[in-house]
Amino acid sequence: MTEITEETPPPKAWRKAVKKVMRRATHKEALERYGTKKPVFDYRWEHVKAVVPLAVKLAELVGADAEVVEAAAWLHDVKKGAGNNHPEKGAAFARRFLPETDFPPQKIEAVTEAIADHMGLYLDEPLASLESQVLWDADKLAKLGITAAMHWLGGDVARGNRHTTKDLIKDGRSTEWQIKTVGSMHTAPARVAAQKRLDAYNQLWDQLEAELKGDDLVAVKFDSGNY
Repeated sequence: MTEITEETPPPKAWRKAVKKVMRRATHKEALERYGTKKPVFDYRWEHVKAVVPLAVKLAELVGADAEVVEAAAWLHDVKKGAGNNHPEKGAAFARRFLPETDFPPQKIEAVTEAIADHMGLYLDEPLASLESQVLWDADKLAKLGITAAMHWLGGDVARGNRHTTKDLIKDGRSTEWQIKTVGSMHTAPARVAAQKRLDAYNQLWDQLEAELKGDDLVAVKFDSGNY
């Protein structure tokens, strides 16, 4: 660790630093994906902002290290441009970057492990580390429920994709992986929330389809004496 002298600037406050570096990463991804740093909807930034509070709250509920989980949540997609290798690339980045901040050095490896472990929409075997479990659960919770529907729709709008309402319903229903995702949740609070989110997600499309068909229109008898 670098010895701090009068000439050495103090380390960066880690919460501010990880948020800032992740924002820069989302700008880079947005430029590559949408052709602008500031798209009408920045999916990656919205996703990460959704994951962080989920991860922190879940850590508190199950007794995981909240600092480890929060740092990992901010940085888990920092190298998303690397595709399927982004967890390993992100872990390596965190290992280099966090020592430049005031993040507890003894916790850095736990952060990198959680980032490296977060890949996959569902798992065949549970993850070993509690912090890895919490980050994985929080990341996948953000891909379920009404949050997922709004994020995916926003991403399509940003890419300029054209859809009819019928297309939206069809695409929304073609997500069988979500059942496996719910079944892969590690922690009890996440498992309960995931099932609720999946139910709400399916109900959204059911309700939309019913409204388009006018299924909510039924014959109603009025007592004229009440007017």
